[in-house]
Amino acid sequence: MPALAGLLTGAGLIIAIGPQNIFLLQQGVRRSHTAAVVAVCAVSDVVLIVAGVAGLGALVAAHPGVVTFAKLAGGAYIVVLGLMAAKRCLRSDAAIIANADEAATMSRWAAVATALALTWLNPHVYLDTVLTMGAIATSHGNGKWAFAIGACAASVLWFTSLGHGAGRLSKVFSSPRAWKILDGGVAVVMVGMGAALLLSA
Repeated sequence: MPALAGLLTGAGLIIAIGPQNIFLLQQGVRRSHTAAVVAVCAVSDVVLIVAGVAGLGALVAAHPGVVTFAKLAGGAYIVVLGLMAAKRCLRSDAAIIANADEAATMSRWAAVATALALTWLNPHVYLDTVLTMGAIATSHGNGKWAFAIGACAASVLWFTSLGHGAGRLSKVFSSPRAWKILDGGVAVVMVGMGAALLLSA
């Protein structure tokens, strides 16, 4: 049961739209270094989950000032990314095509560095993966590591499915209009998430 709870909790927290998922979706659609980006996202999540379950989450929770700072920084970060997505909606079709061509030629190391930055420099990830996941795992007592295994499995399954499944959408996203619709949806969700996080602080 703890493992199943971890799987469902992990899926609920990870599947939400965020900068990490958006970048992976973009790379998957373009079939550009997908495996490398999937590996970075999955391994990073596993490390953060294990750290939270091992006690880092409880340590952070014991310092309310750190939690407040993470909420403010994470909320601001997500709002900015949402506004950037809104700005992308206003680009011309030619600009979107040019950007797609540029992204398709991104080197493997550049893709890995971008994935690392979007994961580890996002304060919101520490609230979700370390603090929240750590607290829920602790509530399962001796089953906390089974919970962690379930949560890690959810991460690996999700990122693998998103990255490699996105390739099937390449025809859909060959149209600049599709990218504008995606960016519009991302903008609304991320600005809303960021605002909620700022208010909760």
